[in-house]
Amino acid sequence: MMGDTGDYPCMSVPSYKLKPNANSRVLSGHPWVFANEVEAPLPPECDGEVVECRDRMGRFLGSGIANGRSQIVWRRLSRDRVALDEAYLSGALARALARRAPGGFRRLVWSESDDLPGVVADQYGDTVVVQIQTMAMERRSTLIGDLLDALVHPAEVIFRNDAPIRRLEGLPLEVHTRSGRPWEPRWASIDGFDMWLDLMGGQKTGFYLDQRSQHAAVAKYCAGKRVLDAFCNQGSFAIHAARAGASEVLGLDSAVEAVEAARRNAERNRAQATFEVANVFDWLNDPANRPGPRWDAIILDPPPFAKSKSALEGALRGYKEINLRAMQRLAPGGVLATYTCSHHMQDGELRGVLSAAASDARRRVRVLEFCHQPPDHPVLVSMPESEYLRGYILCVE
Repeated sequence: MMGDTGDYPCMSVPSYKLKPNANSRVLSGHPWVFANEVEAPLPPECDGEVVECRDRMGRFLGSGIANGRSQIVWRRLSRDRVALDEAYLSGALARALARRAPGGFRRLVWSESDDLPGVVADQYGDTVVVQIQTMAMERRSTLIGDLLDALVHPAEVIFRNDAPIRRLEGLPLEVHTRSGRPWEPRWASIDGFDMWLDLMGGQKTGFYLDQRSQHAAVAKYCAGKRVLDAFCNQGSFAIHAARAGASEVLGLDSAVEAVEAARRNAERNRAQATFEVANVFDWLNDPANRPGPRWDAIILDPPPFAKSKSALEGALRGYKEINLRAMQRLAPGGVLATYTCSHHMQDGELRGVLSAAASDARRRVRVLEFCHQPPDHPVLVSMPESEYLRGYILCVE
């Protein structure tokens, strides 16, 4: 696997070279290089292949995958010279699996954090769902599926290549299975609850595995309480709260199919919870729904408001507004569990939003728990983008 040659389309190893005045984060360990940071583009035949990157003095920075069609033209694989061949992929996948605790429902691969840029793989019992978001990995998707089959031995591998981010790499949107047969939705037992999984059509890879620990963390505050689960999706927070003994549980989501799934899951688990199709912002602002402190616990787990850096300013206003309304609806001493999955929004910005919301709501707010993505979604300290889920469980006095 080591050496100057391997999986290259050119006679000599092509290289990106950083501009003399480029203040690129790759120099301090970040794995990405952007188009405006390099002196010149590479030939189109290098797209999807392994190339080197060098600093302005010509010093070697590592081997990575190239795509001149993307704003991110280079993503580092290794600080050594490597080829993106079967040996590399097999080794990276094996190391990723070794980092994880055993279990039937877990993230197996988390992109750059596992030296596989653009590859996400989640395990749901006997099925593995893969998302591929880079051209180089797309070209090797069959091999990736074969290697996952050999390492994990699933009954099926589903390729959920329908994320819009693929368009930024010049890739089509599609969903298919390794076997070529359709995967039928079915019930699965996750953390003691039966959940309806549609792995070929549900959101993300079919379920929010990254919030599993938070479902239980919030539930312990819900016994005997009136609970509002905003942005409820499939109803996991609501169902956990109901089983914990909440006196009332209401889930809200703007997606009809999400509310239908939540109702199906609640009925299957005999959870006393109701669900409504509603825009959460509009619902909380409706005078009919704000006669005063109505709830003892509110969960805010919205979709990412900041899908790009340019959208961050507007997203911060949105997060402040939704948290302000929630604080105003909580009874004194109520619990607010609030999350963001926008990787552009760092912890300091979230803390600032919550502080401003507390000030406007004239409420004294204390932190009960700090919340992060679980260990099977590992964070690279040199790559802030690898940490995307953060939150707080708060006491609102």
